[in-house]
Amino acid sequence: MNFDVFNGDADGICALLQLRLAEPADSMLITGVKRDISLLKRVDAKAGDRVNVLDISLNKNRQALVGLLERQVEIFYVDHHQAHDIPEHPKLRALINTDANVCTSLLVDQYLGHQYTAWAVTAAFGDNLDSSALLAAQRLNLSEAPLRQLKELGTCINYNAYGESIEDLHFSPDNLYSELYGFQTPFEFIENKTNIYRALLEGYQADIQQAWQVRAEYETDKVAVFILPDQKWARRVSGVWSNELTNRFPDRAHAVFTHNRLGGYTVSVRAPLSNKIGADELCSCFPDGGGRKAAAGINNLPLAQLQAFLVAFQKQYP
Repeated sequence: MNFDVFNGDADGICALLQLRLAEPADSMLITGVKRDISLLKRVDAKAGDRVNVLDISLNKNRQALVGLLERQVEIFYVDHHQAHDIPEHPKLRALINTDANVCTSLLVDQYLGHQYTAWAVTAAFGDNLDSSALLAAQRLNLSEAPLRQLKELGTCINYNAYGESIEDLHFSPDNLYSELYGFQTPFEFIENKTNIYRALLEGYQADIQQAWQVRAEYETDKVAVFILPDQKWARRVSGVWSNELTNRFPDRAHAVFTHNRLGGYTVSVRAPLSNKIGADELCSCFPDGGGRKAAAGINNLPLAQLQAFLVAFQKQYP
């Protein structure tokens, strides 16, 4: 049996699209909202089964990974998040690169010999890796208009992943993947699934417009902190707006807070675009934190730890 385990954002979805276009097979899809990354524990596999793991932190799934390997499950693991001490096992093939300018879909694109590069470019744009996306897109020889389409689609797919639960999203990530699957290029999807693309784009535009009305709780030339209202649109837009803030203020680090059902905050952190380091280190200092060098987060920051976070945030980016 095949299992495909993937982050519900643009990078995870586009990584799986490439793999399954190259190697079609029936599989059980295991995914969730952007912050739902402890996904391997949901895999009930046995010896002889195969598992693809895409764009979820090995550090956050280590125990489940070791358990699957002990059961002689074959695992292909591709990721760009923190991964200390990658297990060595004959059943594990790992392509992990934590460079701040790499995403999972770009790693899959290299692995597949650049068969579906347009999907990798879409994912890189969605992960706010514009320079890497443009570099990868050079082999496609695209003009400005189609490049803009890939950027919009990547942003919209990424936007759709953010929320505290599936109910916050426009489409569940597994359903969105299923709608995208089968199209050799993103352009075919845009042309043939206009209603889905339009729903994502209009939702993103409406939510981002509301986000730009929010004033900073704390702001200097080096850091800025925003607390969004306790509403669905705010939870949906938190990640992509964090990216937009970084693009608009490239020398400043940003932290965007949204309220969660536990009574605390979910936090999106972005390192300055001009110095893409430290976000993972900062967030890993808190129990529910992690991510990558340029972009990381904390699933639940108790209200009592808000001040401690602000102190650590300013210390990280002095």
